[in-house]
Amino acid sequence: MSNNSRRKFLRQLGSTAALIGAGPLASLGREHIHILQPEKRISANDKIRLACVGMGIMGFGDVDTALKVPGVEFVGAADLYDGHLQKVKEVYGSNVFTTRDYRELLDRKDIDAVIVATPDHWHDTISIYAMEKGKAVYCEKPMVQQIAEGHQVIATQKRTGKVFQVGSQRVSSIAMVEARKRYQAGEIGQLNVVEACYDRHDALGAWQYSIPPDASPKTVDFDTFLKDTAKVPFDPVRFFRWRNYQAYGTGIPGDLFVHLITGLHYITGSIGPSRVFASGNLVQWKDGRDVPDVVIAIFDYPETKVHPAFQTTLRVNFADGGGGGQYTRFIGTEGVLEMGWNDFKIKKHKLPEAPGYGGWDTYNTFTKAQQEAYVQQYNTKYPEAMRKGDRSESKYAAPAGYDDRQDHFVNFFEAMRSGKAVVEDATFGLRAAGPALLTNESYFKKQPIHWNPESMQIV
Repeated sequence: MSNNSRRKFLRQLGSTAALIGAGPLASLGREHIHILQPEKRISANDKIRLACVGMGIMGFGDVDTALKVPGVEFVGAADLYDGHLQKVKEVYGSNVFTTRDYRELLDRKDIDAVIVATPDHWHDTISIYAMEKGKAVYCEKPMVQQIAEGHQVIATQKRTGKVFQVGSQRVSSIAMVEARKRYQAGEIGQLNVVEACYDRHDALGAWQYSIPPDASPKTVDFDTFLKDTAKVPFDPVRFFRWRNYQAYGTGIPGDLFVHLITGLHYITGSIGPSRVFASGNLVQWKDGRDVPDVVIAIFDYPETKVHPAFQTTLRVNFADGGGGGQYTRFIGTEGVLEMGWNDFKIKKHKLPEAPGYGGWDTYNTFTKAQQEAYVQQYNTKYPEAMRKGDRSESKYAAPAGYDDRQDHFVNFFEAMRSGKAVVEDATFGLRAAGPALLTNESYFKKQPIHWNPESMQIV
């Protein structure tokens, strides 16, 4: 890139990007590295009173993040384990209302919004109840455990008019927003393949969560946890490691694929694939779980008005001896957009109009006379300008300490205060969760599953 071109490029970035001169990205050269700046927010004067149902890992994490947004007060929590409720009072104060019964919490008139951070099989029931009680809802991903539940949540959101946002926070990341701009500007040409992975190799990453020593039928309301699933004797493993079981969770696809699908749909504007085929295995974590620890899925995305037909492959491997890692690559005819979490890079490799000759080519088999004649013919047909391709690489990153989950909550609370549309409503949520749920169905049925992304129904 020439100096003039580089200066023009940087001017076009405007206020959304600036050069970064230090840190791990700086080694690639200053002219190709940009740090993104979050939008400035105005402090809120009106207070939003927040509650949370499900005070596990995501519950505490979400509440901590939500409280960083000006004008938010945490007033109540519901959970089926007494220890979590005691922890709530330790962390947030004795004045926070706590209960085992989410209905007792959501019946309160002084609560404006609720975070739903329960096991997946409870998402729909609590979200619907909350909206019917007049609360705005921030529901953790995946939005639902079953397709039919998603349609019920959508219908409730439309009927009540309450703000509803799914907690897949990447869509609020400034890096995701900038990546979407770059994609829509055609910087990678025509999209043809998306490939993503989210691999891990540690016990906690494989959902082997710690179980408190006091877990017992007295401290845990296990019967309520089971909801409408098969009745089984008290089992703390099922309660605290619920992601390992089909009855309560959605396995790898619902926990991790949905993040990747959400980002894919946000960047491309897609509403979903038309066919899903999945394979996998239970390789390492044979601990009684009935879901696989390795899943690979292929999604066929049909051509629409906003994107060409393309294929997507997603992989999660909990038995990755290399230690794990993640990426999402949007591969086009002229470049690749590779997403990290709050960063991305674009590699361009646009072919020249001239095909070239030599190398692994029949040109080398020509006689000397024919080679000379070919070169003369080639130079006449392809002037110098037609022999140049385009190879470049640029990196973008959010600043150190940036939190996309905080921006996701900012979007949620702004929607409550101003009526602004959320970035991930119930319809978006089902279109992101749907392909993940279909992955499970394909895996267990060992067959492709056809999907209508418009009606969000299995065909």
